[in-house]
Amino acid sequence: MPIINRVADLADEITAWRRDFHENPELGYDVHRTAGIVAEKLRSFGCDEVATGIGRTGVVGVIKGKTDSSGKVIGLRADMDALPILEATDLPYRSKVPGKMHACGHDGHTAMLLGAAKYLAETRNFDGTAVVIFQPAEEGGGGGDAMIRDGLMERFGIQEVYGMHNWPGVPVGHFAMRAGPTMAAADRFTITIEGKGGHAAYPHKCIDPIVTAAHVITALQSVASRSIDPLDSVVVSVCTIKAGDTFNVIPQTAMLLGTVRTLSPAARDAAEARIRAIVENTCATFGATASIEYKRGYPVTVNDAGKTEFVASVAKAVAGEGAVQTNFPPEMGAEDFSYMLEKRPGAYVFLGNGETAGVHHPAYDFNDAATPYGVSLWAKIIESGMPAR
Repeated sequence: MPIINRVADLADEITAWRRDFHENPELGYDVHRTAGIVAEKLRSFGCDEVATGIGRTGVVGVIKGKTDSSGKVIGLRADMDALPILEATDLPYRSKVPGKMHACGHDGHTAMLLGAAKYLAETRNFDGTAVVIFQPAEEGGGGGDAMIRDGLMERFGIQEVYGMHNWPGVPVGHFAMRAGPTMAAADRFTITIEGKGGHAAYPHKCIDPIVTAAHVITALQSVASRSIDPLDSVVVSVCTIKAGDTFNVIPQTAMLLGTVRTLSPAARDAAEARIRAIVENTCATFGATASIEYKRGYPVTVNDAGKTEFVASVAKAVAGEGAVQTNFPPEMGAEDFSYMLEKRPGAYVFLGNGETAGVHHPAYDFNDAATPYGVSLWAKIIESGMPAR
């Protein structure tokens, strides 16, 4: 069961779709062109149902197998949105929209799932129902959650669900995955430190929020080093400091913005509690006060052990035994496919993109050589998960 011959035949067509998406990137939920093309193609393939407007601009296609004695329904998900990044490539199909680019490969994800949908609608060599899910707003907008809230799982009867993301650094033709926590929860905080401003020549008459902020930043590093089990994972990053406007005035306030990444609910709770305590008590030491706005974002992406084992067996059949890593290290980036995995068992898989620029980099590009492997994996998840009778 290597790359499917029909999929190999479709590779050039899928690449053309991908490059068109790359030239015309859209952000967040504003993916009307992309979603429109996806829906149009799904209808032209002969999908049994095509639904639009799921999670605002999501698209769902339903493909029934030749038989349905199994009663199984498997969902496959791709994301459609781009990033607010100015592309730094000389590709002939580089972005036509200044300040927007497909810097994470969602153009490739969308094209691959369209290719799988075309193949599955042509062959229908399975016993059950395949549901192809095209999601908006993965890049910080929570489109996966929006689709869930719109009744995605219940409306289409999805029983298990799978996602795939290209991964630079993993060779083309290889897959990587792991059971359990695969990508991190991502939370964010805004800390506003209130001091007492005044002339820089008279610091003793002030409460300096910048000095206080410096101590807070240093103390926050103890969350990882002293508050969380060393065998668990947490990243606390202060990424923005805003304070003052000139060289000789101690400002009244300082603001810190940052992010927290964790791989378990326990670490997530502990990190938030310690951050609040550290900020409040450190500020009190210097006579300042603080307010903390703490927002929880995407949850941990957790792969079901049994479904991961199943996907690994399919990937080995597609790419070869030696081309599949089944204990790939967890990533501290976040992914809103996590919302779907909270509702249904499934797995999130990494597809090798080769030695390319990293995701979210202005020189990144999806590697079209990976397309036949991704499409074949999608198709064989359906055909192996619901074998024809």
